[in-house]
Amino acid sequence: MAKSDKAAGRSGPDFSLEKAARKSGHQLVAGVDEAGRGPLAGPVVVAAAILPEGFTLDGVDDSKKVTEARREALFDQLVADSAIAYHVEVVPPSEIDQVNILEATRNGMRRSVLGLKARPDFVLIDGTPVPDFPIDAEAVVKGDGKSLSIAVASILAKVTRDRIMRKLALDHPEYGFDRHKGYPTKHHLEMLREHGPVEAHRRSFAPVAQLTLDLGI
Repeated sequence: MAKSDKAAGRSGPDFSLEKAARKSGHQLVAGVDEAGRGPLAGPVVVAAAILPEGFTLDGVDDSKKVTEARREALFDQLVADSAIAYHVEVVPPSEIDQVNILEATRNGMRRSVLGLKARPDFVLIDGTPVPDFPIDAEAVVKGDGKSLSIAVASILAKVTRDRIMRKLALDHPEYGFDRHKGYPTKHHLEMLREHGPVEAHRRSFAPVAQLTLDLGI
């Protein structure tokens, strides 16, 4: 494996895993990550990204460690960079309800890499292995804090999902989707009990499922 940038004193994600993959014979290495597995409402969003060798952008890290304003700025810089190949998959609540959140996320991961204009020959996946993945891959636990490609994918996925939730907030202002992004906050649960679920809710998720006998699946 190539010498880690962390060993040289750099913190945060780096290119160590990508360099190791290239050293073993792979040429195009993609990173994949998701956003939104836990919320009661909204899609799960998956992004895949292939970064050019030598890529640098100050502030790129696990999206959970970056402020919302900084994530937005990084997102705009990333999508404007023509040297970055990326694809974002939005998996709707209807699919989550049909196949469950784990399978919906895995479907999104598979589709995200197949949607890239440049076909990678190796993929670094944040988290646990994905069965029947269409490309040679390695699962990396907490990969968004280790791999720069996964960190970029995490930002693309998170910001895309946040923007979707802000738009949903305009359609359903009482729920406050722009604030909690669909997570089960006290306010969100109170609004669910008062108004019932809307089309953006995952009707297979408790406590949404407990509020209606007809899950609409």
